[in-house]
Amino acid sequence: MPIRRRHLLPLTLLPGLALPRLARAQAPAELERTARGAFRWRVLASGLENPWGGGFLPDGRLLLSERPGRARLMAPDGSLSPPLAGLPEVVAEGQGGLLDLQPAPDFAQSAEVFFASATLIEGGVVTRLSRARLTARGFEAVRPVLDATPAQARGRLHYGGRIAFSPDGAHLFLTTGDRNDQRERAQKLNDLAGKVIRLTRQGEIPRDNPFFGRAGLRGEIFTYGHRNPQGIAFNPATGSLFAAEFGPRGGDELNILRAGLNFGWPEVSYGREYSGRQIAGGRTSGPDIAEPLRHWVPSISPSGMNFAPPQAQPLWRRGLYLACLNTPGLLRLEMQGDAVLSEERLLWGRARMRQVLFAPDGGLLLLTDESRGRVLRLDAEG
Repeated sequence: MPIRRRHLLPLTLLPGLALPRLARAQAPAELERTARGAFRWRVLASGLENPWGGGFLPDGRLLLSERPGRARLMAPDGSLSPPLAGLPEVVAEGQGGLLDLQPAPDFAQSAEVFFASATLIEGGVVTRLSRARLTARGFEAVRPVLDATPAQARGRLHYGGRIAFSPDGAHLFLTTGDRNDQRERAQKLNDLAGKVIRLTRQGEIPRDNPFFGRAGLRGEIFTYGHRNPQGIAFNPATGSLFAAEFGPRGGDELNILRAGLNFGWPEVSYGREYSGRQIAGGRTSGPDIAEPLRHWVPSISPSGMNFAPPQAQPLWRRGLYLACLNTPGLLRLEMQGDAVLSEERLLWGRARMRQVLFAPDGGLLLLTDESRGRVLRLDAEG
């Protein structure tokens, strides 16, 4: 169906998205020094409930999600809109709720947005990928694209839920978690839990996916053997697709994704059970299992991540940034191509970080995972 002309209007002209804004924080900037230089950080926005993800619209505003099931627009000065109407109900229990939310690469023409959520269907809860149009009235024409079935009745953990588009905009990638209670699902190729899924921009299964057309296997699968990946991003220098995932007690991983690879969970792990017992007899590798590019023991609990884009402030360039929950902070990996040269921990111990984003003007933004969540802005000094 053709998109009506009103969906093509700049969002600044849509009256329903220009409602009175919530008050923004006016906190002073604080100075921090790093091995590469100094930066100042300040609270750009506050009063959000567990902000989880989001992406920038063509007009420079940030469309962001709150895990209980709300979405808002944030202006460059940190002003927040009221919650946008039209989102469906989510299961905001445990680690579930409204997860990542990303404008489509062609948003300026289509006004389309994709989002991930924990959603109740017959038989239990799934990670669901949905699409909608953002209009003057909020979200419209909401419809599901994919459910990471089978549904699981027990447990409200490990949903994954991070979205990335390929640099050319032709493909969409979605991470899903193993759902914790039945971790062996991550190894099953007829099951969408514990996977990275690859679809076309239109939501269809690409014919060049590794398991496309194979009887009894899910053609949506791109990689498998993941525990709970919540970070996914393309390296602008090489085009490689990276993912970060939570280990159990230790064993967090950074991986380079290639079609068809098995990353081993739960057959191998660098971590242990929370009780301290070994996992898989202590095996950390095995035949036909991809080795992580980097792993962490003890844990850093990496959630969202992003590479510094070309327009980033000079201090941030050549870095891959991971938002960490425990120990809380921002992890910077200095990159040369796809190789990690060094690691630096910023704002360590300050707040649980859920996602890291780069603003169109090159500043770095952090979403804090708090009941009174904040958006922090980091700017290079000098």
